[in-house]
Amino acid sequence: MRELVAEVRLGVKDLVAPLFVREGISSAQPILSLPGVVQHTLDSLRSEVVQLAELGVPAVILFGIPSVKDEVGSGAFDPAGIVQVALRELQKEVGNDMVLMSDLCVDEYTSHGHCGVLNKHGDVDNDATLDIYCRAALAQATAGAHVVAPSGMMDGQVGAIRSALDGAGFSDVAIMAYSAKYASGLYGPFRDAVDVQIQGGGNRKSYQQDWRNAREALREVHADIEQGADMVMVKPALSYLDVISAVRAQVDVPVAAYHVSGEYAMIKAASANGWIDHDTVALEQLTAVKRAGADIILTYFARWFAENNR
Repeated sequence: MRELVAEVRLGVKDLVAPLFVREGISSAQPILSLPGVVQHTLDSLRSEVVQLAELGVPAVILFGIPSVKDEVGSGAFDPAGIVQVALRELQKEVGNDMVLMSDLCVDEYTSHGHCGVLNKHGDVDNDATLDIYCRAALAQATAGAHVVAPSGMMDGQVGAIRSALDGAGFSDVAIMAYSAKYASGLYGPFRDAVDVQIQGGGNRKSYQQDWRNAREALREVHADIEQGADMVMVKPALSYLDVISAVRAQVDVPVAAYHVSGEYAMIKAASANGWIDHDTVALEQLTAVKRAGADIILTYFARWFAENNR
């Protein structure tokens, strides 16, 4: 009876698996702060994605770790950059069976760890960064991405990317915008995963959302949709369930939420100490995100869920 009358049903088709691929390694490298998650080689990435497709996971999103970083993050738009190489290989393997998404930012690729180009004062130059994002979008689309996901929170990023894609004949490549991305303290394990250290011990509060503000986030969401976003995202998920709910109530496009690295790591750490039941809490949290209104959930639990809740 309880199952019959359940109001929300979470399924594997709701999930996107975030995956890391690193240049210049010969075997997959565990990420200590993200138990069960690794930095993949191209070979191990290909194997993982094929297995995820067989488990019914409908999409993956790729994050790259280059061998060399520079001031402008050129690996993000280099045709030979690690994500572009990975996309070409995955397109051959699962291009018709799985949605291939690529994170579109430069923080993994810059020597200073910021999400954009810096000016002479050390601040992120919004407009100069948009040009880099457009080049990255075209590189990813050319390599085979079905969806590009701009995550840098630059003003006007969606409109610039949409114009660049359409102008190059990629009108069928969708944009999933990180529209309400908060300057959260829950990204630490992710930064371990992509080897990012923000220059001078700084932060990204000048361009990511203030966690105290919800109305501001809604303005960002509407602006991205007006500029051509096909999907919008709230990140993180659990601390912002109210924002997810508000976005869902106001927009017609699909709403994504990112159950981020810190949210995942807390469950892993607490369960390792015997303080909580891993499976129960993981399922409870993901269901809460779905209940709040997310159509799509990016989560490091995607494989676990697919293996245990079929």
